[in-house]
Amino acid sequence: MKLLEGKTAVITGAARGIGKEIALHFAKEGANIAFTDLVIDENGKKTEEEIAALGVKVKGYASNAADFAQTEEVVKQIHNDFGSIDVLVNNAGITKDGLMMRMTEQQWDAVIAVNLKSAFNFIHAVLPIMLRQRSGSIINMSSVVGVHGNAGQANYAASKAGLIALAKSVAQEVGSRGIRANAIAPGFIETAMTAALPEEIRQDWCKKIPLRRGGQVEDIANVATFLASDMSGYVTGQVIQVDGGMNM
Repeated sequence: MKLLEGKTAVITGAARGIGKEIALHFAKEGANIAFTDLVIDENGKKTEEEIAALGVKVKGYASNAADFAQTEEVVKQIHNDFGSIDVLVNNAGITKDGLMMRMTEQQWDAVIAVNLKSAFNFIHAVLPIMLRQRSGSIINMSSVVGVHGNAGQANYAASKAGLIALAKSVAQEVGSRGIRANAIAPGFIETAMTAALPEEIRQDWCKKIPLRRGGQVEDIANVATFLASDMSGYVTGQVIQVDGGMNM
């Protein structure tokens, strides 16, 4: 039997990047996939087709994760369409970097809303369903920046640190009801975003990593699959750093 056979996973911001890779990994392990993104464009449709080709039920939903009412509505819709929600991955995220003295209120608010408020919105909406099921796994996509901070990313770091505290608090609140909550803190992961960096900067990063390479999206998806599955049945309230040893 596959690791996630018969489970339904909701993944936010999954039309591309790490979210898409997690969705594909989950589907390969037998999970039905409901994913959300701001718009379901060509990328989203392509993701939907790739997941469907793995033989599971899949549907993409256009929804603004930072909007409380929209999130309540989309979760209701997903529950009606799929019948259960067993795994939630809060992956939606943006960056709007800038040094503190130059950071605008708009930059701060936008990052907190998309990265942190969206996770609150989705957890708030799925918890009643998971409580009735007496089971569920919630995974917040944090960052090593949320653990250690980073100059020029105060808004992003604060939002990602918030995701860790949110997971730990939820883990304490609903653990007795069979629901687990954890966070993943990726380090330097090779994505379209990092590919845009100059080569010497990427090389410099890799020299600081004991495993001497950037992470791959698969590295994150593998850990997410573990946390979504019953293999991690006794793991809750934890932050798993997936960073090649960059921060110990």
